[in-house]
Amino acid sequence: MISIVFFGTPDIGLKSLEHFYNSDKFDVLAVVTQPDKPSGRGHKLTPSPIKQFALEHNIKVFQPKSIRKEPEIIGALKELKPDFFVTFAFGQILSQEVLDIPKYETINLHVSLLPKYRGANPIQRAIINGDKETGICTMITELGLDCGDICLKYPIEITKNMNCVELFEICAEKSPELLEKTLTGLKEGTIKPTCQCEDGVCFADKLKKEECKIDWTKSAEEIHNLVRGVYKCPGAFFEFRNKIIKVMETEPLDENLEGRPGEFVRISKKGIDVKTGDGLLRLVRVKPEGKGEMLARDWANGIKVSG
Repeated sequence: MISIVFFGTPDIGLKSLEHFYNSDKFDVLAVVTQPDKPSGRGHKLTPSPIKQFALEHNIKVFQPKSIRKEPEIIGALKELKPDFFVTFAFGQILSQEVLDIPKYETINLHVSLLPKYRGANPIQRAIINGDKETGICTMITELGLDCGDICLKYPIEITKNMNCVELFEICAEKSPELLEKTLTGLKEGTIKPTCQCEDGVCFADKLKKEECKIDWTKSAEEIHNLVRGVYKCPGAFFEFRNKIIKVMETEPLDENLEGRPGEFVRISKKGIDVKTGDGLLRLVRVKPEGKGEMLARDWANGIKVSG
């Protein structure tokens, strides 16, 4: 049996933790996750999904504010004597002292095909940039940013209308098997990690709110990719009559009409067609400020917009 400590925080790592817990090949000694954070209107402290699962299944939980600076937690992890640390969207940088604790290695699952999209938002960046393929990979964790040797890769197609939430779900679904193969292969000596090629290195910087504001001078395809790439996290938007309108679903059209970028040039049962810097973009679903998600045509009818 392979003993592990699982480091993770958001939902994307939950299926992997569940897989390890339910497998007779692995022993989950503990979970390390971020401290509880305020959420909702009441700003009530809420545990991460990873912590919730651990508590429900009587798994030891550590919640360092900064694990590099908490010798008591580091000492407790050393006493566990794990075979591997597994990190998946943990959210903190580990020190060399922490990386050296496991008998074998600290393994990270990254949601891109490294060396492309090192950093915080690889799923969103891949869609925003119009990529047709991304993937997941396992790597040996080093002190640099996502620069360790690669163990295994699994490519994933990005279809034309796939949004970041759908891609998150696919990555989460495919990760447990890849992690299991990696840990088993490393322990048995059947996997030989390979150094990352420096050709093609690019970074997926953390998204800023201003990047999500729609620039109508860009092409319909570029705006469509932005909408898909930041869907619900945090969401592409534009301003209309001093209100924020989030765009939830769009469709680039193979036709053109006269107008200025950002102008509603046609409204029909199918949606609102907006002139862009190159082509037309149909708004199919929107979420007006202070309201729920709705069909774009219903929003237009409600505020008496004509096109």
